[in-house]
Amino acid sequence: MRRDLPYALGGLALGGFLLGNAALAPDAAAVRAVDVALVLAMAAGLAVCRRYPVAALVVATATMLALHVRVHAGVSAAFPVLGAVCVASCRGHRWAAALASVVFLGGFLARDISVAPADSSGQQIVERTGLLLGWFVATNVAGLVARQHRAYLEQVEQRAIEAERTREEMALRRAGEERLRIARDLHDSLTHSISVIKVQAGIAVHLARKRGEEPSAALLAIQEASAAAMRELRATLEVLRTPSDGDGVGLARVGELAERTRAAGVPVRLTVTGEPRNLPTELDQAGYRVVQEALTNIARHAGPATAQVHVEYAPTQLTVSVTDDGQASPDRPVTPGVGLRGMRERVTSLGGTLHAAPRDGGGFAVRATFPLGGAA
Repeated sequence: MRRDLPYALGGLALGGFLLGNAALAPDAAAVRAVDVALVLAMAAGLAVCRRYPVAALVVATATMLALHVRVHAGVSAAFPVLGAVCVASCRGHRWAAALASVVFLGGFLARDISVAPADSSGQQIVERTGLLLGWFVATNVAGLVARQHRAYLEQVEQRAIEAERTREEMALRRAGEERLRIARDLHDSLTHSISVIKVQAGIAVHLARKRGEEPSAALLAIQEASAAAMRELRATLEVLRTPSDGDGVGLARVGELAERTRAAGVPVRLTVTGEPRNLPTELDQAGYRVVQEALTNIARHAGPATAQVHVEYAPTQLTVSVTDDGQASPDRPVTPGVGLRGMRERVTSLGGTLHAAPRDGGGFAVRATFPLGGAA
C-alpha cells in the first residue's frame, strides 16, 4: 500500500488542480457535485495505477472526458490521462495506451468542435489539438523507452548475478579440488608415518609386557599420542572431503588433551570456570586448538615445566589461557613460529584477540578471548 501512496497523492493533487482551474477559467461552466465525483473517481483510479494500469487508464480517460464535456476543463483535463498512459505503456500495455490516447483526443476534439461558434476560424481548436497530440505521442514514446530501459537494467542485473554465481561455483569447485588434493597428500604421507609409529610403539609395549616388564611412561605416551594423532588425522581428512562436517574436537575434550600431555611427562592442571554451554562449532574447535598448540609448545620448548589450562565461560565471551613456568623469559624474546601464527589467525578470524608472550616471572602465557555474541 505504501508504494501506491505517491499515485494516490498525485491523483488528488491533479484533481484539486482541475477543480481550481475549472472554477477560475472564464470559459468553464460551474463546478457541481457530479464533477467533484468525477475527479474523485479519477484520483481513485490513479491510486491503483501501479497494480492495475489498464483499469486505471480506462477510469482516467472516461472521467476526464466527462469532466471536459461538462465544464470544458481545457487541456488540463489531459494531465491525469497522460500519467495513466505513461504508466500503462511502461508496463507493457502499449496498445491500450495508444487506444486511450486516440479515444481521448477524439472526444476532446469532438467536444471543442461541437461548442465552437459558427463564425470561428478554428485556429484555437487546431492549436490545442496539435498540442495534445504532441503530448500523447511523447508520453507513449516515453513509456516505451522507460520499459526498454527497465528491461535492459533487468538483463544487466541478471547477467551480473549469473556471472557472480558462475564465479562462486568455480571458486567452490577449485576449493573442493584443492581440499581433495591436500587430503590425498596427507593420507599418502602423514597417515603412513603415524601408522608406523603407532604400530612400532604397540609392538614395543607388547614385547615388554611379554617379557614381564612394565613399559616405560614415555613409550606409553608415544602409543597414546600416535593413536590420538591417527584419530584426529582421520577426522581432518574427513573434514577435507566433506567440509560441512565438524572435525570432532572441542573444549569438551580438553580433559583428554590434558591427560595425554601428562602421559608425555608434562604435569597439567585444568580449571574450568563458568557454566559450559553449546558453542558454535568453529569457536569450539578454535578454543581446543589453542590449548592443543600451547601444550605442544610447552612439551617441545619449555623444558621441565608445569602447565596450567584455564577455560572461562562468561556471558559475553570465552577465555582460554595456557601458562607454564618453563624456560621462557622476557629477556629472550620468542620468535613466532608457524604454530603461533596459525593460532593467531584462527582466533582473529572469529573476532577474538590473542596474547602470547613470556611471563615476567618466567615461563610463557597464551591467552585467547572470543566474543560469544558475534560468534553466535
